Amino acid sequence: MSDQAEDKAVTIPAQTSGATLTKDAAPGETLLKVTGLQKHFPIKKGLLQRQAGAVRAVDGIDFEVRAGETLGVVGESGCGKSTMGRLITRLLEPTAGKVEFQGKDITHLGVGGMRPLRRDVQMIFQDPYSSLNPRHTIGTIVSAPFKLQGVQPEGGVKKEVQRLLSVVGLNPEHYNRYPHEFSGGQRQRIGIARALALNPKLVVADEPVSALDVSIQAQVVNLLDDLQQELGLTYVIIAHDLSVVRHVSDRIAVMYLGKIMELADRDLLYKSPMHPYTKALMSAVPIPDPARKSAKSERILLKGDVPSPIAPPSGCRFHTRCWKATQICTTTEPPLKELRPGQQVACHHPENFEDQAPQDVVLLSAAKEAAELVSEEALAESAATSAAVAAEVGAESAKTPASDGDEPAAEGTDGADTEGTDGTDGAGTEGTGGTDGTDGDATEGTDGDGTDGTGESAGAADGSTDEKPPAKEK
Repeated sequence: MSDQAEDKAVTIPAQTSGATLTKDAAPGETLLKVTGLQKHFPIKKGLLQRQAGAVRAVDGIDFEVRAGETLGVVGESGCGKSTMGRLITRLLEPTAGKVEFQGKDITHLGVGGMRPLRRDVQMIFQDPYSSLNPRHTIGTIVSAPFKLQGVQPEGGVKKEVQRLLSVVGLNPEHYNRYPHEFSGGQRQRIGIARALALNPKLVVADEPVSALDVSIQAQVVNLLDDLQQELGLTYVIIAHDLSVVRHVSDRIAVMYLGKIMELADRDLLYKSPMHPYTKALMSAVPIPDPARKSAKSERILLKGDVPSPIAPPSGCRFHTRCWKATQICTTTEPPLKELRPGQQVACHHPENFEDQAPQDVVLLSAAKEAAELVSEEALAESAATSAAVAAEVGAESAKTPASDGDEPAAEGTDGADTEGTDGTDGAGTEGTGGTDGTDGDATEGTDGDGTDGTGESAGAADGSTDEKPPAKEK
């Protein structure tokens, strides 16, 4: 192989429909652009295997990834995060939409057309156990990209593989070992070494630390961070752990049921989330503060389960579990638009921002049920930006004093019992409205213990007086 094969600025020959590998994008320039991306998995039934439906794993998402940054993607299980990662690396064929890498459309490139781009787009898989071939040694696994791309590193393949192993914190002497001889964290490091073999520009990491222990998670996350600074990598990191995403990401996309609900800069998202679903996710993050141990939890519990992606709800996908949902949420799908610089949200009634549909002032019945699981503090914050929530909170607060007012202090009837006040330090209690025409004068206790007095009782709590209360009249 000539030296031109190692130059990323030329077109690799023998690729009729291939893409041209261009120079590295400058920091801040758009490296990856996704527009209207969809992936529907068909559901086939019957003897003839006719399509009876489709699982809408990814159902129209738009975002950009700039060179040198890290985009974090979070969401519940089944929301389409991993499918999205496989689509942008072209491991899956999109149903619709467009994927552009450095300005070139790679949406429907074939195997031959994608081969040159495999040097620039790599993926770190979620499971470090199943992503490595147990029959191959580590040297064979990490050197596979060089053989597939026909690249001969300077100094030889073995020397380069050993260098990559040392870069990810493994001993170069492990070259001839097999995957079963390594721990989970070490296997994930091997997967990272394989992804970095051809010095890619974009790395998609599908939950790279979810299967690892907490101590190993920190090591792998720090390794990814160090490699990004040294090699100028661009990451798309898919994860469940919001604390991990906050540590490594520059921007964060929140997905729900195949859609992006919110896309914002890291600090803005954690400081003032706009989408109710994002706010519910943030409330689930534990705060490691011993002083808050006895404080009341402000966790927002969502009502019900995630709807099926086979038949997603109309309008906003989140309206079946949202405490701010109104009629417009069931009929009109909110577009993902930028309401604040650096923060895009798809919501008719966003948090921490003015209401986008102030004409709707009536909550859905499902929203009222969902609001019962939301803390009063969170409802008060939502009421400040939603007329419907404000009306519901006002109605509830109007009912509360009325229910309290139905229990006034009891007055004496027919000379019966009346309320008294507690006596202290040996003093009796003062009765009002006593029986048999008594005026409820104070009665003194003899043993120093104050008791609740009524007009029909006299004496202290220990019964040290000789007087007996008169019998009640029937």
